[in-house]
Amino acid sequence: MKITAISDTHGKHKQLKLNSGDLLIHAGDISSFGNKEEVNCFLVWFSNQNFKHKIFISGNHDFCFENQFQDIIIPDSITYLNDSGVEIEGLHIWGSPITPTFCNLAFNRSRGEEIDFHWNKIPINTNILITHGPPFGILDETETYFKAGCKNLLEKINQLNLKYHIFGHIHEAFGVVKKDNVTYINASSVDLKYKIRNLPYYDFEINL
Repeated sequence: MKITAISDTHGKHKQLKLNSGDLLIHAGDISSFGNKEEVNCFLVWFSNQNFKHKIFISGNHDFCFENQFQDIIIPDSITYLNDSGVEIEGLHIWGSPITPTFCNLAFNRSRGEEIDFHWNKIPINTNILITHGPPFGILDETETYFKAGCKNLLEKINQLNLKYHIFGHIHEAFGVVKKDNVTYINASSVDLKYKIRNLPYYDFEINL
C-alpha cells in the first residue's frame, strides 16, 4: 500500500500537487478560520485526489467541525475520523483532532486528565495513529525551543504497537524520525508564515 501524508494546509491545498496512491492522510488544519466555505472547498479538492482511500482529521483551526459539524456534508469517498477509527485493507487506523489547550482554539483540552480521556480511547491494535498535535519531545519544538507536544499522548503511544504516527500542528518541526520502532511524521505543509514550503511525505509502506 502506497501512503501519502500531509497536514496543515490552511486553505492552500490547491498549491499542492499530489501523486496518485492507495491512501492519502491529512492530519488536520485544513482551514485557517474554520468556516464552512473553507471546509467545503477543501472537501471538494480532497475528494478529487487520485487515491483509493482518503482520510482526514480536524485541527485546532477547524472550528466548524467542533461547532457546526451537523452542517457539513462529507463526500462518501472520504473518511473523517474524530476520536474514531477505521480498518482499511487490514490496517487499523485511529484519528483524533485533540491538542493541548492553546489560545482557546478548536478541539483544545487541558493537559492531564481531560486530554487523557481522549487518548485512552485509542485501541491497542492501532497500526497508524493520526493526531493533529505531536507527542512530547518528538518533532514538537517551536521556534522558541518550547516543546509543545503532549506528554499524555506519548505515554499512551508507549503502550501501543504502532508502526506510524502522523501529525502536524508545529509547522517549524516538519520532518520524520524513527524511535522505538515507530516512525513519527510531522507532515505540516506550511511554514511559520503559512506559506506552502514542505513536500508531502510520499509513498511510505507499512508491513503488518
